[in-house]
Amino acid sequence: MKYYLQNPLANNGNVVEIPGVEVIDVTKIEYPEFFAGLKPEDEVVLVGGDGTINYMINHLDYENLDHNVYLYGSGTGNDFLNDINEKPGREVLLNPYLHNLPTAYVKGKAYKYINNMSFGIDGYCCEEADRIKAKKPNKKINYTAIAIKGLLFKYKPRHVWINVDGKDYEFDHAWLAPAMKGRYCGGGMMLAPGQDRNSDVLTVIVYHCKSKLKSLKAFPTIFEGKHVELTDMTTVITGRKIHVRFDTPSAAQIDGETVLDVTEYTAEL
Repeated sequence: MKYYLQNPLANNGNVVEIPGVEVIDVTKIEYPEFFAGLKPEDEVVLVGGDGTINYMINHLDYENLDHNVYLYGSGTGNDFLNDINEKPGREVLLNPYLHNLPTAYVKGKAYKYINNMSFGIDGYCCEEADRIKAKKPNKKINYTAIAIKGLLFKYKPRHVWINVDGKDYEFDHAWLAPAMKGRYCGGGMMLAPGQDRNSDVLTVIVYHCKSKLKSLKAFPTIFEGKHVELTDMTTVITGRKIHVRFDTPSAAQIDGETVLDVTEYTAEL
């Protein structure tokens, strides 16, 4: 039997209806107990996006799964599906991608992630999106518009210290510094075009520039991954263990889930 699991709060609360399918509310089950009760031939389909995958890998021993688990993409960002060149609205087998996932350590807690761990203006965008959702639950979130307003007015770049595999780096006027497992972030931005999610390293992308107008002008290049060619304002570093520290607390995001008032994080494979 194939079971379909969905978080009713995902996709801005817009529940996806699949013809002929009964969907189980994941907020009313415990993952370990649910999977323990499955028969050997049973399969599971997660209906959602990046946050839905993130929730599963942080609540289940995913590396020892005995069942096929699929993703039926219906999220708002779908960075994972973009990264593996798949589209929403069809079932994609997740099991091959649930290995060698990185761990992020933030404010004394450990989180597994499937796409990226970051803070900076992308964390700010998630924080602002959460505020909008709280006031207007059904409003569609435009992350690009939030980012542009942040670049121009609301978000101030930080001074950042980074250590990658024991080597130190320092940047002023840093807008973001993610540790990427996949190429995409923020619902379509190709932050790390050279990253291979099957490799044994993560990619740190430091977007740094004193001029807000120059940063804004270059911003559209991120959607095609062309920003890495602007070497005066984009630095690419790869490694297995990454520590990032900002001079001022910022919102962080882990696969699109917000963590507030973060000063530093560590990410490692």
